[in-house]
Order: sequence, then structure tokens, then C-alpha cells
Amino acid sequence: MTSAQEPAVIYADDSLLVVDKPSGLLAVPGRGADKQDCLAVRVQACYPDALIVHRLDMATSGLMVMARGPAMQRALSKAFAAREVTKRYIALVAGRLEAPAEGCGVPEDWGTIDLPIIVDWPNRPLRIVDHTSGKPSLTRWRVLGHDDTGVSTRVELEPVTGRSHQLRVHLRELGHPILGDALYAPADVQALAGRLQLHAWSLRFMHPLTGEEMAFECAAPF
Repeated sequence: MTSAQEPAVIYADDSLLVVDKPSGLLAVPGRGADKQDCLAVRVQACYPDALIVHRLDMATSGLMVMARGPAMQRALSKAFAAREVTKRYIALVAGRLEAPAEGCGVPEDWGTIDLPIIVDWPNRPLRIVDHTSGKPSLTRWRVLGHDDTGVSTRVELEPVTGRSHQLRVHLRELGHPILGDALYAPADVQALAGRLQLHAWSLRFMHPLTGEEMAFECAAPF
């Protein structure tokens, strides 16, 4: 099945692209003939030298940076590995999530989730928290607002590390799974939204060629 919505290229130069990936579109090809349609293939139709640097889950929408050619791919990949790229997400989570308590040592009303994550091998591609074998995983979060009924809370998320499914696992462990999450939310929370309510809205990094600070924003569609 393919996504009807096309990814939007919101910035392009000779070194890189910044693209708004729609929910429901793979970042890279999957296994099988039915999983070849993806962001990389669609963007390469217009920019043949475009290469993937990082990924978003198929169900997640929002900003991704792509490199123009192998040299820029290496440079941008190093920046991601060195945590020199700041990514922020908007999510709607189940229930009334209260802001972190004051005096927790984190500025700007931000809280942290520090729980190690590992692949749940018998149930791949799911991930689980494992305090013995999991990889260190850190997420910063803050409350943006609540709905009037207490059904959901709007939050901003910043993954300090970049584990697969990190935000989805961490919010579930916090007791507030993301609405529409078919992998980690119970059925009643899945049913509250037609898609995963997770969107990569902000991306900041230094241009790999010029050193200029680059900042991009793309409002959540929910």
C-alpha cells in the first residue's frame, strides 16, 4: 500500500535537502515488492544524488534531512552520531500528563526519561526497556497543553539519543502512550486517532559545508 500524500521538499541546496515526510510512507525500502515505495525513492526521482542520513518510523511524519552525495552523507552522519543535530517532536499522548515537578534540575519545565532500550527479539520489530542489556536511551519532554476532557496531553519531545522507537517506548513506559500507536498503545488508545500522533516538527544543525546554523520548523498536522 502506498501513501497518497507526496513528501514536500522544504529546503534544497547543493549539499542537502530537508523534506517533510508524510505519515504512512517508509523512509527507505523495506523487504518485499510491496515495500519499495518510500521517501528515498520518491525524492531521488527529482534529486538522484539524494541519500538517507537518518530515519523516521513509517507512521511518524515530519522533517528529515537528506544528503546530496556520499561526502555530505558522511559529514551529516557524523553530526548525528556526535549529537550535534537537535530534533524535536510534537505528540498527543493518552491521559493527563502533568508537567515535571519543579526543582528536578532540568530547565524550562523539561523532564527526562532515562530508560535503556533493546530489541524484543521474539517480537521484532518491537523494542522493550531492559535495565541489564538495553542501550542507554534519553528523552527530554515537556507539556504543551491538555484537552478539556482529560483524554490527551500535547507534549514536545527531544530525543537526546536516537534509538529505534525510542519516543514511543518511553512514553508508554511513562504511562502515557502516544495516540494511534499500533505497536505500543492498548487498543482503546490506538482507536483515539487514525494515525500515530507523532510529528518531527523542528530540526537544527550546522551546515556541513558552510558551517551556517540551519533551523527548520514544520507544524504538526494534528
